[in-house]
Amino acid sequence: MSALTKKIVALAGVSAFVAGNAVAADLTVVSWGGAYTKSQVEAYHKPWMASTGNTIISEDYGGGIAEIKAQVESGNVTWDVVDVELSDAIRACDEGLLEEIDHSTLPAAPDGTPAVDDFLPGTLHDCAVANIVWSSVYVYDSSKVRNWNAPKTMADFFNTDAFPGKRGMRKSPKVTMEFALIADGVPVSEVYDVLGTEEGIERAFAKLDTIKDDVIWWEAGAQPPQLLADGEVIFTTAWNGRVFNAVAAEDQTFEMVWDGQIYDLDLWVIPKGSKNVEAALDFVRFSTATEQLANQASWISYGPARASSVPLIGTYHDNPEIQMADHMPTAPGNFANALQNDFEFWADNADDLNERFNAWLAQ
Repeated sequence: MSALTKKIVALAGVSAFVAGNAVAADLTVVSWGGAYTKSQVEAYHKPWMASTGNTIISEDYGGGIAEIKAQVESGNVTWDVVDVELSDAIRACDEGLLEEIDHSTLPAAPDGTPAVDDFLPGTLHDCAVANIVWSSVYVYDSSKVRNWNAPKTMADFFNTDAFPGKRGMRKSPKVTMEFALIADGVPVSEVYDVLGTEEGIERAFAKLDTIKDDVIWWEAGAQPPQLLADGEVIFTTAWNGRVFNAVAAEDQTFEMVWDGQIYDLDLWVIPKGSKNVEAALDFVRFSTATEQLANQASWISYGPARASSVPLIGTYHDNPEIQMADHMPTAPGNFANALQNDFEFWADNADDLNERFNAWLAQ
């Protein structure tokens, strides 16, 4: 998928003389587009540009490390900071594709707590600094299913007898195979034990076979809400923040089913050989400070990666009646049957399962 590129110009009235926290640069920051990138632009990009006088060039991509790897191996690195999923951050770091990041240089919490003690467990890695906790869920349009018994479980997503119609699913084995096993009765605590066996893989594909003819595959995060709004599907898997945005900003009558949600992290990484490493590091430090992470949570319902940010989560930027804490993946009402993505499993098995998944799709 070709990247959608847009240049975000510096705020009016910002002069070059304010630059000081970073080497002057046009910084290319790559993320996932749509409402998510907009939340980063508002909470990170604009304030950082105002404080440094630098300009950010924002590009969208579809995830994975293929493009990072191609740039690094060719010696033509054009991306400076990239937002990646955790398993990709681990794998790319192991393959020597990323700059290491000294966590001691990250800003302390407002009360002086060092960053390494303030970030949530598992959110800091040798080459990556987390910014959000997000979740994959499935969603339906309540205005179109009001005569049904509303779906409540992951098994309902796969039940085409009770809920006939097309489904949207991400064109990737990651999350898709976990959802299939959960729907087939595997407890969330055992999903990766099962998926780590040949029998478990076959079981996941067998469950997916039951809905394969009814699936519309999506690749970009903006697609699921649009598929649902256009009536092309009755259910779709989606990233929770994209669904929240469709409801809060676009008045869609969408409902999320949190049962079996799979939560994950997104992290900033810096490709090895970036021509703007110092500016990139400065941006990473700035954007993962307590206030910036809390500010992002006012734009989209992804949880901040720092403990000190959580009490600062307020209301939705466009509607003070919406308390954002209630819409986070980790809110008690949403977290009862949640599964954390096993980044080690996917770092070790992504290539093989991607190949098998693509072969299955082609059958």
